[in-house]
Amino acid sequence: MPTQPTRILVLGGGFGGLYAAIELDKQLGGDPNVALTLINRENFFSFTPMLHEVAASDLDITHIVNPLRKMLKRVDFFLGDVERIDVEAKKVTVSHGSDGHCHDLPYDHLVLGLGSITNFYGLPGLEERAMTMKALGDAIHLRNHIIQNLEEADTECAQKACLRGPLMTCVVAGGGFAGVETIAAVNDFIREALPFYRNLEHEHVRMVLVHAGPTILPELSESLGRYALKKLEQRGIEMRLGVRVTGVTDEGVQLGDGTLIPSKTVVWTAGTAPNPLLEALPCPKDHGRVVANQFLEVPGWPGVWAVGDCAVIPDPKTGKPYPPTAQHALRAGKVLARNICATIHGKRKQPFTFATLGQLAAIGRRTGVASILGFNFSGFVAWWMWRTIYLMKLPRAEKKLRVALDWTLDLLFSKDLVQFSTYRSPNVTIASTAKPTTGRAAA
Repeated sequence: MPTQPTRILVLGGGFGGLYAAIELDKQLGGDPNVALTLINRENFFSFTPMLHEVAASDLDITHIVNPLRKMLKRVDFFLGDVERIDVEAKKVTVSHGSDGHCHDLPYDHLVLGLGSITNFYGLPGLEERAMTMKALGDAIHLRNHIIQNLEEADTECAQKACLRGPLMTCVVAGGGFAGVETIAAVNDFIREALPFYRNLEHEHVRMVLVHAGPTILPELSESLGRYALKKLEQRGIEMRLGVRVTGVTDEGVQLGDGTLIPSKTVVWTAGTAPNPLLEALPCPKDHGRVVANQFLEVPGWPGVWAVGDCAVIPDPKTGKPYPPTAQHALRAGKVLARNICATIHGKRKQPFTFATLGQLAAIGRRTGVASILGFNFSGFVAWWMWRTIYLMKLPRAEKKLRVALDWTLDLLFSKDLVQFSTYRSPNVTIASTAKPTTGRAAA
């Protein structure tokens, strides 16, 4: 009687989950006694460090995403939504299809790589009116929204109704990497688009970055934060530091100091929360994230592993959790996969240890800031490093080439102002008694 293969389920196609699946593919993909499955709600992997470049029309929308089926040779891919995780019964309930029907998928090893979601902290009007920058759809939506505002603001009726100001005002909440890179890229995009709108001038544009801390980019050194602040201010971006967004209404963005900024564009990058699916798990958690040990195992639950933003992984050198960054997640994913292999084959597991190599941020106009191996860089050199390093990290040669071509063409041509709408073309049904024509006559 044939034995049941060892079933390994990977939940989530982000950096942690995907790179765990890729390593499992390398290590166990040819083993007939192992069944590998990756479950994700999208059929692609999104290279999130480049989202702001899609929003600012620097890159084509498909060039920073890779089809998961092309990246995984011997891993089954299941497109669906995880509905429930039962670690006691060792099964995962997944819904998929046009009717949303469910399947119960049993497992022997489960990799939790569900990442995080945006947290609006219950602030009034924020969830209904603010945009985010967590996924490809967010970047496309922001790009379309900006172009729509430009088109509307250029009309005479917008001027008469006093709508031009709010339409041309963009407020970004959060002074970390996502917020700073987003407002810098959007500012460049809007200002480079102005020559194509006859009724719009630079003085109509208002860009505001709201950050609760004393300096932007707190993940980097204070000197790099000050440099980035100075550069952004020189480009006309207002800095509202030490203040928080308290709500968003139809009139604009309300700040904690009582200020109301009239704006039709609000981008929220100031908070994340663990995936809500983790709440029901009986596993140990820290602020909603699953606690894992140095081997990426979830203590007390054999066969359950955690990686990425949804996991708390201790750094043996400091005793503190590793930061939730892509460079940690993809390396942890590989170690996790090797430890699953070691468990299956009865070998010794290896602990995850990694020291942050550095962090980089692009702040617009071929300028950046970077801290690499303890050395600080700024200006064009840091921007060049940002593009070079992330281009190397982008999966698959095809996408690397496409992005490199986009960047090269960006030096020669202006940014594209086309909206990517998904509306169907208009149609109508008209009753007719005329005999239909065919062939060339019909054309």
